[in-house]
Amino acid sequence: MRRTTKASQPFKSKIEVPWDTTEVNNAGSAQFMPLDQIVLPATQPRRYFDTEALKQLTESIKQHGILQPLLVRPVDDGKHEVVAGERRYRAATELALKEVPVVIKELDDNAAFQLALVENLLREDLNPVEETEGILQLLSLQLGRSVEDIPPLLYRLQRLHQKASTVTHNVMGASVGSGDEPTHNVMGETETDDSALNHEPAVNQDLKIVESVFDGLGLMTWESFVKNRLPLLNLPEDILDALREGSLEYTKAKAIAQIQKLDERVDFLEQAIANNWSLSEIRQRINEKKAAASTENTEPSNYKERFNAATTKLRKSRIWSDPKKRKQIEKLLAQLETLTKVE
Repeated sequence: MRRTTKASQPFKSKIEVPWDTTEVNNAGSAQFMPLDQIVLPATQPRRYFDTEALKQLTESIKQHGILQPLLVRPVDDGKHEVVAGERRYRAATELALKEVPVVIKELDDNAAFQLALVENLLREDLNPVEETEGILQLLSLQLGRSVEDIPPLLYRLQRLHQKASTVTHNVMGASVGSGDEPTHNVMGETETDDSALNHEPAVNQDLKIVESVFDGLGLMTWESFVKNRLPLLNLPEDILDALREGSLEYTKAKAIAQIQKLDERVDFLEQAIANNWSLSEIRQRINEKKAAASTENTEPSNYKERFNAATTKLRKSRIWSDPKKRKQIEKLLAQLETLTKVE
């Protein structure tokens, strides 16, 4: 499940690029460093790596060597920490290489983590969950807020933006045919998006930062992110894990998330992945499950209705005076009494 959209979108200049060589210790050229002097960071924005893709990278490095140096920064005990290039580091470790090419840059924790985030967000094989989580982390750093505070802020900006757009649209509609002089009400509501947000300077500043981050990444607009990506994080955790691992497409994940019971959903999810069911197959099977569950829920009430109807008829019936029919009723009653005793 690879995407090719990022390759055609050049990285813009509003966010610092990982391979900017300004202020690099060995600017302009890479140097080789012993692999045992390089360590991975304690906090890594990327948690899942495609096993097959890593094998292909390892084979490529085995044949051609590491073509792009790792970006590292000095840390304690004479070691250097990977900022960008963890997959190359893992492949080099797998091949037991003695040394690898590196570019060294002095970076504090915040800058290093931000560069690692940007590097990951530019990868074509990053799954939508990690991409969404990465963007939230990047916004958190840029805005100086916790990651948990970012979604509510984005939803608030969305509401203000929609409100301002609605006011502008209403004003334009009200102005048509009104003559050279608009009414007092129309004049009082002629706010544009910017002026509506300017009533709250802090919010307006947040919006500028948010826009600069999304402009810099060049992946999508912030409005599209709020509409299409943030809801993704509301999916059940078992579905999110499958998305993070790259074993399931987003459209399939949304369909399977409709199954409410955890055990049923987990079982269905495993089967869907193992059998590589298409989206149409998944939807068909889910509809069949819903239909079966609906039948199970309605059958007991039908039995009760039939029993109540039968007993009503029995009370009014003349069969009680018929000895043969009365014996049949006695047998049926005995069977019913036996059933109730079993419960």
